[in-house]
Amino acid sequence: MRAVEIREFGGPEVLTPCTRALPQLKPGEVLIRVAAAGVNRPDVLQRIGQYPVPLGASDLPGLEVAGEVVDAGDTHLVLGTRVCALVQGGGYAEYCAAPAAQCLPIPSGWSDIDAAGLPETFFTVWSNVFERARLARREDGSAETLLVHGASSGIGVTAVQIAVALGHPVLGTAGSDAKCRAVQALGASQCFNYRTEDWVTGVKAATGGRGVDVILDMVGGDYLPRNIQVLADDGRIAQIALLRGASSSIDLGQVLRRRLTLTGSTLRPRSVAFKGAIAQALAQHVWPLFERGRIRPVTHQVFALEDAAQAHRLMESSAHVGKLVLRVQ
Repeated sequence: MRAVEIREFGGPEVLTPCTRALPQLKPGEVLIRVAAAGVNRPDVLQRIGQYPVPLGASDLPGLEVAGEVVDAGDTHLVLGTRVCALVQGGGYAEYCAAPAAQCLPIPSGWSDIDAAGLPETFFTVWSNVFERARLARREDGSAETLLVHGASSGIGVTAVQIAVALGHPVLGTAGSDAKCRAVQALGASQCFNYRTEDWVTGVKAATGGRGVDVILDMVGGDYLPRNIQVLADDGRIAQIALLRGASSSIDLGQVLRRRLTLTGSTLRPRSVAFKGAIAQALAQHVWPLFERGRIRPVTHQVFALEDAAQAHRLMESSAHVGKLVLRVQ
C-alpha cells in the first residue's frame, strides 16, 4: 500500500511517500480502505519527536480516517460499511487497522473527506468538555457557559458546534478578526481576537462579571492564571495541549475559595475500552445532531496523501479555520 512515513524527526520535509505492507489485524480490529485521513496537531508533534508512538501502534502518522471496511476480522461490522475511525496511528496510508469499538458510521450526507475530520476532535471534545469538565445544565435548568481557546482550530470548531447544538452559550478566542467571525458564524455569541483584545476583560463583560463555567484550553503557559480570572465559582478547566508551555504560576487560594477544578488528558495512550465508551456516548448524544443538521463539516483544505508536508506547513502556520484532510483514494 501507499503511505507516508516520518523518515526522521524534523520539519515537514521529513514526511516521505513510501510503500508498506498491509496492516495485520489484531483481535477486535477491522481493516479500512482509507478514502481520507485527518491531519492533527499531534501528527506534527510526532513528526518533530515530541509525541511518542504507543507500544504496538503503527509508526505511520495519522489518528483518524474515513473509508470502507474491507476486512471485518472477528468483529460484528459488515464488509462494505462506510465508517470513520479513531486510530492510534497509521492513518496516512491506503489501508489502516482500527478497533471496531472506535468506528462510527459516516453521518448521512457527509463525504469521506469531511468525515475523516470527525473522530480525533469529537472524541477529544466529548471526553474533556462533557465527561471530565462536566459541561451540563445547572440545578435551575439553565445551561452552563463554555469558553473555547483556539476556537477556529479543528478542536475549537468542534467544541463550539457541539456545545451550541446542546444549548450552551459559547465564547471563544482566535488569532484574527476573520477567524473570530468564522467562530461566531458557527454559533458562538462572541469571539475575541487575542492579538488585539483583552479577552479576560471581554469574557467578564460578556458574562456580566460572573465568568464561565468551563474552559477548553490548548494553550497553557501564561493562559492558566488568566483562565482562573474568568472562571465562575465551581468552574472547571479542561487542558488538552500546551502550545505556550507546560509551566505556569497560579493563586491556589482562588482554587480553594472558589472551588475550582483543573483537569486534563491525552487521548492517544488510552485503552480501546475507554475510547469505545466515548464512541458509544458520541453515537447516543452527538451523532443524532448530524441527522438534524445541527452540526456541519468545517474542512479548510484538502491535500493529496503525497502532499502531507504541505498540510503540516499549513497546520504549523495556524492560518486555517477548521480541519485539514488528506485525500487518499
